[in-house]
Amino acid sequence: MAKREKQIRVRLVKSPIGQKPQARKTVKALGLKKLQSSMVHEATPSILGMVRAVSHLVTVEEISTPRASK
Repeated sequence: MAKREKQIRVRLVKSPIGQKPQARKTVKALGLKKLQSSMVHEATPSILGMVRAVSHLVTVEEISTPRASK
């Protein structure tokens, strides 16, 4: 079976208004539009880098996925 990546939930808690254009683009690329909106992403290196770049605007929580029963 293929190993599943961990999943994270990213929530926008501070407005990107007044931030540098690159930070605003990163927030948009993460799929966050309004305050308190959230998206679930696979915890890949590219996503984690994007989250790190806008860490002052977002909160992150790891999502535990239930294991499939055999």
